[in-house]
Amino acid sequence: MYSKEILEKYANLIVKTGANVQKDQPVILRASLDAKPLALEVVKEAYKAGAKSVRVDWGEPQLVKIHFDHQSLETLTEIPEWLVEREKWYIDRGCCLISIATLDPEAMVGVDPEKIKATQIAMMTKAPEMMNYTMGNKGQWTIAAYPNLAWAKKCFPDDSEKVALKKLENAILKCVHITKNNDPIRAWKIHNNRMKKNCSILNRLDLAELHYTNSLGTDLRIKLPVNHLWAGGSEKTADGRKIVFNPNMPTEEVFSMPHKDGVNGRVYATKPLVNNGNIIDDFWLEFKDGAVVKYDAKVGKEYLKALLETDPGSRRLGEVALVPFDSPINKSGILFYSTLFDENASCHLALGRAYPMNIKKGTTMSKEALEEEGANSSFIHVDFMVGSEDLNIVGLTKDGEKVQIFKNGNFAF
Repeated sequence: MYSKEILEKYANLIVKTGANVQKDQPVILRASLDAKPLALEVVKEAYKAGAKSVRVDWGEPQLVKIHFDHQSLETLTEIPEWLVEREKWYIDRGCCLISIATLDPEAMVGVDPEKIKATQIAMMTKAPEMMNYTMGNKGQWTIAAYPNLAWAKKCFPDDSEKVALKKLENAILKCVHITKNNDPIRAWKIHNNRMKKNCSILNRLDLAELHYTNSLGTDLRIKLPVNHLWAGGSEKTADGRKIVFNPNMPTEEVFSMPHKDGVNGRVYATKPLVNNGNIIDDFWLEFKDGAVVKYDAKVGKEYLKALLETDPGSRRLGEVALVPFDSPINKSGILFYSTLFDENASCHLALGRAYPMNIKKGTTMSKEALEEEGANSSFIHVDFMVGSEDLNIVGLTKDGEKVQIFKNGNFAF
């Protein structure tokens, strides 16, 4: 596994560039047991940065499956009041949230999708505060990754366990711009500046619509809200502190908000979707007036059905993201079976909730005001990949002018 030197460098990057932990700020760290070596270093670095306290929530994917297999639906959907109050306590004190993702892509295979859906709905109905806090950028949040054997063998099934794990270790470091001798914080500053340039170009175009086509059969038109904004790379908190942070490590996307009622046509996924530990693959969605009206999947159709039936907003889009086909993550040739990585190898869309930051002054708006602007509301936000080597995207400006945004899978500008 990673050397002490690399662990310290990675943890420092997560704390300073990812979450940008502030003096006297409470920190919540979510990590799996496999990520213990990195989690311990993150706790140390957070205190060095001045954190007031660090709460660590440990997780274990196999344990989650055992609970789902043996608990009744009634028990799974009971959300204790102390849990709700605990999250409110941290939010009221301006906490930041750090998540270290260590995956077992098939951990939830065989679990009743209705149980998963019901649990999600219960959590978001009774304890929506943390999702509202992070998606609204009220405080800093960041997600990074740590390798484990189950994940490595999924990515590299033909290699020995030792070789597969080493390959995944190296791939993760490369994706987050860490080498033995470099300064990753400086590397991220350069990377963020490049991302901001693409955002500026797209915002100046002030597009009204995007039209996606490729040889798979994708033919999709996406209306954009009048006051939409493109974002990417680092972000700022919307709570007056304006703390700069990086929510995703890695990131290669620039993204905006589709109009919830303005999506029409069919789109084909180009990579598997791993959602709640279940794989959905070789699938397509057909939209009319914003909502999915037809769909199919050769793998995991029952899980796709459950996803789309989570709530009324789960059939509509909340994000449109542009990632060039020649992004470093895609050029690695690795299918990570992880949204955190695979979404940065491909243009993608997201079912479910929209980010308020993608509307002018959106972070100060009520839910009702956001919906009037065209923002989708849902308990979920699930990305799926649609980019391909021959993907073309043509933008339509408010003046009716056509602008080539993507040509053969990459930015045309």
